[in-house]
Amino acid sequence: MFRRTFWFTAGAAAGVWATTKVNRKLKQLTPESLAAQAANKAIETGHRLKDFALDVRAGMVQREAELGEALGLDAPAGHELPGVRRAAALGPTPPTTTTTYSYDETPASPHNRNEDH
Repeated sequence: MFRRTFWFTAGAAAGVWATTKVNRKLKQLTPESLAAQAANKAIETGHRLKDFALDVRAGMVQREAELGEALGLDAPAGHELPGVRRAAALGPTPPTTTTTYSYDETPASPHNRNEDH
């Protein structure tokens, strides 16, 4: 008699356990639950991307400071940049002219085929 009671109780416990497990899985697979899980994953991914971007930015600033120090680019505040230099052999640059035409005017061209002969 004790054996039958033991196996009956073990079977009932296994049934309750399996039913609970299946119900939990079904609740996880509902559209609302899937949407909530996707939203949580998206938020988590956004935080990770933000942290990554901040790490990259900090690394860029640090590396820029290292390069500036190595190249001597950290100029004092009173120091100004030199003016624009031109090569002496080239001489002064010719003035630039811009020609604007009205709607009715056309530039004179030796290859204009529409002129009267």
